[in-house]
Amino acid sequence: MKLKLPDGLSIYYEHHFIDDSKYTLVFLNGLSQSTLSWFPIVQVLKNQFNIVLIDQIFQGQSDQKGEYRSFEQHAADVNQVLEKINAKRVVPVGISYGGAVAMRLLVNYPQNIEKAVLISTFANRTPYFDFIGTSWRRALLVGGYELMLDVMLPAVLGQEYFFSPLIPIQEIQNARLQNKISSESLMKLMDATENSTDYREKLKPVTIPVKVIHGKQDILTTPKMGQNIVDALPNAELKLLSKKGHTLNLEAIPELITEIENFLKV
Repeated sequence: MKLKLPDGLSIYYEHHFIDDSKYTLVFLNGLSQSTLSWFPIVQVLKNQFNIVLIDQIFQGQSDQKGEYRSFEQHAADVNQVLEKINAKRVVPVGISYGGAVAMRLLVNYPQNIEKAVLISTFANRTPYFDFIGTSWRRALLVGGYELMLDVMLPAVLGQEYFFSPLIPIQEIQNARLQNKISSESLMKLMDATENSTDYREKLKPVTIPVKVIHGKQDILTTPKMGQNIVDALPNAELKLLSKKGHTLNLEAIPELITEIENFLKV
C-alpha cells in the first residue's frame, strides 16, 4: 500500500493485522535495504504480532524523488503511516539507518509506543564510522551501487559470515542490485547520516523499555556505540551477539527472532 504524505510524495508500507491486543512491530530498514530484508523474520513473527513494514522515501517501493530528508523527517513519515492505520501498542524495530529513524520516533512521537528494539545502530558518530561512510560515497560516485556494494560488504558483514555464508555473497550483491535504488537516492539517504548530530542527550527522557542488539564483530556501529545508546536511555539493555557483524537481519535471523520474542514476553 502507499500513503501520500503532506509534501505529495508517496511512502510504501505493508500492514499485517492480527488483533489490537497484540504488539504492532514496525520494521525500519537499513540504508540500502527494503521491506524484503525482513522477510524471514516476519514469516515467523507475523503469527504472534501485528506487523508493519515501511520503505522510507528513497528506499524500495517508496518515491525516489524529492529533496534530502533528515532522520527527523523520516520519523514524521513513519508517524503518518502509524496514524493512518491507527496503530496501537507500537514497537519500532529498526536496524542501522532504520534504528536512527526509530530513535527519533521514540523522542518525537512517543504516543502508543510501548517498547523498542534498536539493532546495529548509532546515536553518535565516530571518525572511523564517518570514514567508512566517505568510502561508500566515493565508491558510489566512481562506480555506482555495484562498486559501493563491493566496498560496503566487508564493513557490514562479520568476518565469520565470509567463511560460512548463509546466503552466498554474490547472491546478496545480486539481490541488493535488484532493488534498483539509484545512486542519487543513496546519496540522499547518506546525507541524513552525514548531517545527523549526537542524539544521546535527546534520548534521556525516553523511559520505555528498549532492547539494543549489536554484533560483536560489527566494525561500523561497534558494540561501544550500542553501549552509548544504552547509557543514554534510562530503561535499556544491550545484547551482544558473538561472531556476528552489522547486518543482523541477514546474519542472525534465528537469534533476532528469539531476542524479539523474549523481550516482548517481559
